[in-house]
Amino acid sequence: MEPDIKWLDDPQNFRVGMLPAHSDHQFYQSYDEMKNDDSSYVQSLNGQWQFAFSKDPMHRIKDFYTADCDSRHFDTIKVPQHIEFAGYDKFHYINTMYPWEGKVYRRPAYALDQNDKEAGQFSEAADNPVGQYIKKFNLNSTFKDKKVRVRFDGVEKAMYVWLNGHFLGYAEDSFTPSEFDLTPYLQDGENTLAVEVFKLSTAAWLEDQDMFRFFGIFRDVSLIAQPEAHIEDLSIKPTLSSDLKNGTLNVETKMTVNKSAISAKVTVNDADGNSVYAESQPIHDSVSLKDVAFKDVHLYDNHDPYLYQLNIELDDKDGNILEIVPYKFGFRKIEINQDKVITLNGKRLVINGVNRHEWDCHSGRVVSVDDMKADIQTFKKNNINAVRTCHYPDHTLWYHLCDINGIYVMAENNLESHGTWQKLGAIEPSYNVPGSVPQWKAAVVDRARNNYEMLKNHASILFWSLGNESYAGDDMQAMEEFYKSVDPTRLVHYEGVVHNRKYEDVISDVESRMYASPDEIKKYLDNHPKKPFMLCEYMHDMGNSLGGMNSYTDLIDKYPMYAGGFIWDFIDQAIEVNDEVTGKKVLRYGGDFDDRMSDYEFSGDGLMFADRTEKPAMQEVKYYYGQHK
Repeated sequence: MEPDIKWLDDPQNFRVGMLPAHSDHQFYQSYDEMKNDDSSYVQSLNGQWQFAFSKDPMHRIKDFYTADCDSRHFDTIKVPQHIEFAGYDKFHYINTMYPWEGKVYRRPAYALDQNDKEAGQFSEAADNPVGQYIKKFNLNSTFKDKKVRVRFDGVEKAMYVWLNGHFLGYAEDSFTPSEFDLTPYLQDGENTLAVEVFKLSTAAWLEDQDMFRFFGIFRDVSLIAQPEAHIEDLSIKPTLSSDLKNGTLNVETKMTVNKSAISAKVTVNDADGNSVYAESQPIHDSVSLKDVAFKDVHLYDNHDPYLYQLNIELDDKDGNILEIVPYKFGFRKIEINQDKVITLNGKRLVINGVNRHEWDCHSGRVVSVDDMKADIQTFKKNNINAVRTCHYPDHTLWYHLCDINGIYVMAENNLESHGTWQKLGAIEPSYNVPGSVPQWKAAVVDRARNNYEMLKNHASILFWSLGNESYAGDDMQAMEEFYKSVDPTRLVHYEGVVHNRKYEDVISDVESRMYASPDEIKKYLDNHPKKPFMLCEYMHDMGNSLGGMNSYTDLIDKYPMYAGGFIWDFIDQAIEVNDEVTGKKVLRYGGDFDDRMSDYEFSGDGLMFADRTEKPAMQEVKYYYGQHK
């Protein structure tokens, strides 16, 4: 297999040589490792990497990944880090438009003409900078004789990967993990991992989110060793009886088993550590639980986020532990009842939500554990019970924190193509993608699959979201059909059908709108509505906003079909810099970096400033959300 730079131009090439997407479970070699969350099967590659920056594909170092490439003249860069924060390229914030508009004429491949491949639009683009990374490493001694993969938790926008000069593969979908098998090309002693990252590819048409546009390796990179018996994928499906008193647990796994006489010990403990189920089973090709009954289960919700603990221990014939996989799960039931009211565990669900970009004013979308824990505490302090992950999958730790703290999640795909259908406010979808363009369907369904497979076991996730502001067409319908086929236990959300009513009966379980006025909501709910109503974005906390919030929360008491909504948004996107004149630290917004086209201070519309200081508007949120806790 040989890499081809033309993949950057073709929406049909988005996944080459990658391992299949799978659940986000961790695995350990001992219970001490599990207790300390320190797996000997994981070796971090975070830290300093060698780095070369090129202004465009034509000026990049062509064979930087080869064994005889002299990389001593390379710079160094920290991983994870956006390339812009390392001093290369410039900060650029833009909302609905694409960052090249006003400078370069582009249209998505195949969108206007089925014969128009738009060849060279990114592979030969003068505005497509390139980052080339090299990491030399020695494997941990415990990895010897094991299969080893490399895992990239997040890379924008498109990357090619080599090990010791051998091409491994190509990946897009910036916000979900990409994994490649290193085993065939590992060597004793020092190994060389090479990664080439392009800021623009066809993925850029699908990632037109309202945010600063960065590129580079911005989440963790890890080597992962595979024991002789290994759970590749874990699917936990807890369901409730019709009276919501008893539960049934089904567990399925996909496994690699390279050793005979393997057995599994499967246990389920309650939140106090008491055993409620235990069994041992021989392993042939998988571990599974079929319709295991649980009496008088403790239900999961925001007020009582009760989680059971599943542990799967894999042992060899001598009783030695090969792998332990733990996962917390909950029993809850989300549905739309006969009155078209969204209920959780039989009770009406009210969303007191926010939209949350991942953000740190010192590092952009490179967020720390402390950032995430601080955000959870801010939620709880201010009666925020739900989050929409706008508009991409977050760091996987975020979902575990939401599980533990009872924060309801609308888990959104990495998809927004705003600029292909809305032009200066007008609806004009002449070259909308994905739309109904067949060459774009596989890419967006793959993004839905990545999102689902990674996050499917989280109790906090009540809604899958197809993405944001991408209009509607056959390809969006295919995403909806995917979710319904793999997970009928959750609701599916998408707002864009309000602009293309042709699809309202086949896309989205809820009527979702942005910034509808209270009168518009009343009009919908007073006129034989087809679906419950939800505001996926409202209030827009920019400047002196959030006044009159009660005009929305008052609707909750009047209309059971009104499910509340998600405020836009949680935190400002601003970057802390030293002011050139005063020398003091200041926060700067879009347009402050000579970035054009830009939407300027529109990047500052959060309930918190970018340094996580709460704005006065948060008082309004705490008060009115507190009325419907």
